[in-house]
Amino acid sequence: MGTVETSSSSSTRLSVFKTYKLYVGGKFPRSESGRVYEVSDSKGKWLANAPLSSRKDARDAVVAARKAFGGWSGATAYNRGQILYRVAEMLEGRREQFVREVADAEGLSKSKAGAVVDAAIDRWVWYAGWTDKIAQIVGGANPVAGPYFNLSTPEPTGVVTVIAPQESSFLGLVSVIAPVIATGNTAVVIASEKAPLPALSLGEVLATSDLPGGVVNILSGKAAEMGPHLAAHQDVNAIDLAGADSVLATELEVAAADNLKRVLRPGAADWAADPGTHRMTAFLETKTVWHPTGSLGASGSAY
Repeated sequence: MGTVETSSSSSTRLSVFKTYKLYVGGKFPRSESGRVYEVSDSKGKWLANAPLSSRKDARDAVVAARKAFGGWSGATAYNRGQILYRVAEMLEGRREQFVREVADAEGLSKSKAGAVVDAAIDRWVWYAGWTDKIAQIVGGANPVAGPYFNLSTPEPTGVVTVIAPQESSFLGLVSVIAPVIATGNTAVVIASEKAPLPALSLGEVLATSDLPGGVVNILSGKAAEMGPHLAAHQDVNAIDLAGADSVLATELEVAAADNLKRVLRPGAADWAADPGTHRMTAFLETKTVWHPTGSLGASGSAY
């Protein structure tokens, strides 16, 4: 009888390296420029080639974010909360991958990286719970002298550019993305330049979490290259400078003034601390409506 030859046990498989891509409009394009840059771990070991995004990629991301804004801002707060919770579920299922990427990115032990990833997942759940409650904190009925109802309600600002934290590649990233989209905004995110891989992997999670394409768009590359163009972009409504240094932050703040963008300046951040609500309220507008109360019968009593 014939025999079937098998490969020698001493032979090794060809490594299948992961190709990291951008996340724009619910799809995974390479940079239109074709550029990449090397990403290394904390010890200088090569990890992957990440896309080096261009100004065209940034403009495409803004177009995708604007297109998604109407549907996302118009969704019920409860539905947004369900989708954010689904993101947390998917992150939990890919926990080991993120532990590995965070450990490489930040030079942490596996146990410490695990604690960071767990905190990031918990933060998604925390913001998921706020989607239908934030209106009760920053909105309500206002007392007025007259037969009127006067009601203030929060509404999302629009398209928000987010400069992600440079050092906290995952927990910090989650801490700046989740509050933006929880309140109905859409986001264009520039990931940490030196540690973009957790952010690019997050795009894969978002794509499978019922989040509509374009709600979050993730770019990797140089914030100093893309930031000024996004800050000056007339269809960007706000910018979070969390990951910008003082020089870049000042440059972006000046550029943002041209169309009166909301600007959240960077500050000393302990990403592991209680996040509070300020990152949600920073990108909300307040709409106030007056409505006559009416009257009941000839007595003039009002309701």
